[in-house]
Amino acid sequence: MPMNPTRKRRLVIVVLVVAAASLAIGLGVYALQQNMNYLFTPSQVQSGQASRYRTFRLGGMVKAGSIQRSDKSLKVTFTVIDAGGAMPVEYTGILPDLFRDNQSVIATGHMDKARFVATEVLAKHDATYMPKELKDAMAKAHAQKKIEEAGNGGQGMGSH
Repeated sequence: MPMNPTRKRRLVIVVLVVAAASLAIGLGVYALQQNMNYLFTPSQVQSGQASRYRTFRLGGMVKAGSIQRSDKSLKVTFTVIDAGGAMPVEYTGILPDLFRDNQSVIATGHMDKARFVATEVLAKHDATYMPKELKDAMAKAHAQKKIEEAGNGGQGMGSH
């Protein structure tokens, strides 16, 4: 049963529309994945969980006494800590007014060897407040550390 030209043209148009829509959806999903920033705590970064991400967010508390400001530029270095780890951070730019020791902080950036280079730093004003996603990530990292210590017969870091 041969196809008439009108029916064939409609079929070609439908196939082209479906192909174009599939391509657009695929490109959209790819773009969204490239722009996603996953949140990790210092102990999660040190355990290698963030190694497959070029850019991610680092969350924790600013270690007291770790903030060092350059006299010649806007470069600031500080340490972000969680229950089981610490990560040195470098940032060049103006920090939020609320940025200080013992404050919850989330920095966006990438790893450069053993230090985190931030392109953006966010801070919260109340030391008792911590964003839910950061609190969950820190709790997960702390629980994982306890599991690892239990697997080592209770001989975690600091035990001899």
